[in-house]
Amino acid sequence: MRCLVFLLFVALANARVYTRCEWARVLKNNGMDGYRGISLADWVCLSQWESSYNTAAINHNTDGSTDYGIFQINSRWWCNKGRGVTSNACNINCSELLTDNVQVAIDCAKLIIMDSGISAWVAWRDHCKGHDLSPYLAGCGL
Repeated sequence: MRCLVFLLFVALANARVYTRCEWARVLKNNGMDGYRGISLADWVCLSQWESSYNTAAINHNTDGSTDYGIFQINSRWWCNKGRGVTSNACNINCSELLTDNVQVAIDCAKLIIMDSGISAWVAWRDHCKGHDLSPYLAGCGL
């Protein structure tokens, strides 16, 4: 348990909060614009509502699972938080989603898209789906 707490501390010390345009550039540079037909604006919108572009975001759910990182990736299905039931489909420790190394989160998000689609994220369904998302890229020069 002490090791897990230490790892979370280290991860949080290396976390980052992006601006909207910084995050859009990172996503674009990592091939997320048009990935599986999903627009860059969808990804930026999803990230805004899930984490406010914060790699250290954590949310504890009523079912005992926890959502981690900039995409709020769930411990029950996608990562291993060190206890409880998990499918760990991304084959990662959840603490890896809390650092400024967003490649881990992006790779896992791609797996989620291949498995479940963007509708796997409630925030996308509630705040992005069917809305004009152009403001999420406005002024970013992309």
